[in-house]
Parts: sequence; C-alpha cells; structure tokens
Amino acid sequence: MGFIELYDISKIYHLGEVDLPVLKGISLQVARGELLALMGASGSGKSTLMNILGCLDRPTSGEYLFDGRAISGYTAKERARLRNRMIGFVFQSFNLLARMTAFENVLMPLMYCRDRLSEREMELRTTELLEKVGLADRHHHRPSQLSGGEQQRVAIARSLINRPQVLFADEPTGNLDSRTSEEILALFQQLNQTDGITLIMVTHDPGVAEHAQRTIRIKDGLIESDTAFLSAGAPL
Repeated sequence: MGFIELYDISKIYHLGEVDLPVLKGISLQVARGELLALMGASGSGKSTLMNILGCLDRPTSGEYLFDGRAISGYTAKERARLRNRMIGFVFQSFNLLARMTAFENVLMPLMYCRDRLSEREMELRTTELLEKVGLADRHHHRPSQLSGGEQQRVAIARSLINRPQVLFADEPTGNLDSRTSEEILALFQQLNQTDGITLIMVTHDPGVAEHAQRTIRIKDGLIESDTAFLSAGAPL
C-alpha cells in the first residue's frame, strides 16, 4: 500500500456545452518519503493532477487514497482541513504578503491551525524554520527587501510551519536564476533526506527533474512514462 494512491482518476471540465477531458485514467502510487517529479508540457494535465493530489480539487471519477483515507468524495471543508494539517505548497510566484516580514509570513498559517500552540511555541517554531532554510538574519525583512531565492526560502519555511507529511512544489525554480535554482533544489533534497518529507515537484524542466528519485511524465492526460533513479541521471 502506498502513502498516496490513485486509481483510474479522471478530470473533466465542463465549459458550457463542451466537455474538456484533462485527466483520462491516471493510476499511480507514491511511497512515504519519496522525492518525485511530475513532468509534462503545458496542457499535459500535470497541474490538474497536482491540484487533485494536493486536495485543491476533486476528480470527476476514480479513487484517491491519502495515507489510507478515501478522500475522492471529501467536501471542500474536509479537503481544507486535510491540507492544513498534512500538506504544504510551494509555488513559482512565492505568494508572500508584501506588508508582512519574513517572520510574519512564515508564522501566519499557524493562526489557522487547530493545534492551539502558545505564542511562544509559535515564535520558536517560526524561528527554527527560518534558520533551517538559511534565513536566520532575515526575520524582519519584507519581501521587497529579499532576493528571489530568499523569498522562495521564506515560502518553503511557511509551507513547513504546520509540519506537513507531503510537500508539493509547483515550478519552484521558475522565477530563479540557475545558481539559486540549484540551491533551492538542494534544500528540497535535504528536507526529503533528513526530515523524511514526501516531496512532489511539478515541472517542465528536465534539470529540475534530475534532482528527483523518480520521474513521472504526463502527456495528454495520461502517464507516458514512470522512471525511478538510483541517483541523479541514473535510471534503475
């Protein structure tokens, strides 16, 4: 049994009188602790698949099991609760709040958490995560005072604040130069290897996918290939 299991997942968007099938029967399993890349060209269905995996959307048909839970039929409220407690997201555009400091941006999701931490506990957790991503001296800087790589590190720290079991990264290096991209990808590998976080990267870039242990290629709403790697660039 996998940590994440999909069985014959389809997604059809209804545009007026036209039905647009985006996913056409996706079945896959992801083990706990995997570092996986979802690859595909624009329009391939990879972002729709990520939205379903990340409980941002529901499939039209098929079965989705998350850590043994059958969640295909979850309501929006139930999906939101699951996301808040078990799933983190990192996006290409960082999505930081401009008027908040790095510290405040990272802390913010704890305000919606049901763990009822004390103010001191929330501050300690936020400080620890900013240190983990290499921003111990940037607590009080706003996004406009940070480089693109630093903003993405803040976004990563924010995604980890509720201690998720799985992290989704959607084109996480799309707005970064090559050197900074390598630093961010190395950080993802560290989080996966040291902390055991299941990490799924959505990308069109083969250079990003090379940092994963496994690459699934999506084409026209179907899985075109599924390749595991012993190490970067070395398929099993």
